[in-house]
Amino acid sequence: MGSIYRSEHMKLCQIFFQSESAYQCVAELGELGMAQFIDLNEEQNSYQRKFVNEVRRCEEMERKLNFVEEEITKDEVAIPDYDGHIPAPQPKHMGEMEANLEKLEEELLSINKNTKTLEDKSH
Repeated sequence: MGSIYRSEHMKLCQIFFQSESAYQCVAELGELGMAQFIDLNEEQNSYQRKFVNEVRRCEEMERKLNFVEEEITKDEVAIPDYDGHIPAPQPKHMGEMEANLEKLEEELLSINKNTKTLEDKSH
């Protein structure tokens, strides 16, 4: 365990993964929390990059989760802290997660619209 006053010693490494195992390897490194990733292809536009669709899917799910969190906190509902370990989801579960978040977002948007309509009618 490192000191809280000094940075850990770090080394810059370049790691190559086979496409089939890249997700699982990066997920494992991320869960260890001991790796920092540097984009060595900054000059490439997003269409030239591998895994761009997967990254966009994750960004969209993150946006939906942030929306859900905003809606929860807007109603002053406390979100309990979770100290447990949440493993990175398997790629095969991403579609199910996307569908659940899509449904939740649609329901919240519908609730917001109906609430606004009721408020407008009551005034």
